[in-house]
Amino acid sequence: MLKIIEIEARLFLRDRLNSLFAVLFPSLLLLVLGAIPALRTPDANFGGQRFIDSYVSALVVFTLVFIGLQRLPAVVATYREKGVLRRLSTTPMHPARLLAGQMVVNFAAVILSVLLLIILGYVVFGVDLPHHPLGLACAVVLGGAGTFALGLVIAALAPNARTAGGWAAVVFMLLMFLGGVYLPRFMLPSAIQVIGSYAPPGVEALQQAWLGTAPDWRHLAIMGLVSLVAGTVAAKTFRWE
Repeated sequence: MLKIIEIEARLFLRDRLNSLFAVLFPSLLLLVLGAIPALRTPDANFGGQRFIDSYVSALVVFTLVFIGLQRLPAVVATYREKGVLRRLSTTPMHPARLLAGQMVVNFAAVILSVLLLIILGYVVFGVDLPHHPLGLACAVVLGGAGTFALGLVIAALAPNARTAGGWAAVVFMLLMFLGGVYLPRFMLPSAIQVIGSYAPPGVEALQQAWLGTAPDWRHLAIMGLVSLVAGTVAAKTFRWE
């Protein structure tokens, strides 16, 4: 298992464009936004906070959604299309371990990206450290699990890597919109805000844990339910060949 994780980590690092983008882009975008004076000024629209303070949760959403829906399904679908999974099925190692290695490496990338965002935001712009670290960790894990499970459903049903990329792009844009990445959430209709609060990866829980108190248990429960249901669907429909 450790060897599989090592190999998957090497392959992740070889894909420099996607890997660096997933890990570094949220922090780079924070630097760009923070360079705008108006976005470093407290605003009543954000509850007296600065835009960059309220936007950090959306940047975490970007990391989870990009890795879970842009990278994971494409890699798994490519493995199937190129016969990697079929070859592994003839060996003593079950192909499921390959998926486990993928999950470990991608979650490690998420953690690295979030830690970099926390450090950079605090050192450069004085963004508050997460007010509820344990709550943020739970929100990231459960929100990531739900998002990754959706990615695995796409990987399970898509006949090839190109189709997986197309399906994932649609879900990616939808979750980015609901997560307040494209537009600040206060600008969205109230019904869309509510839907976004419960849709993976759970922007409301992330924001509560970072800038407020413990995240609402209902948001975390929904993330856990999504990961359970989507994970079950992926397991039932997944094809190794």
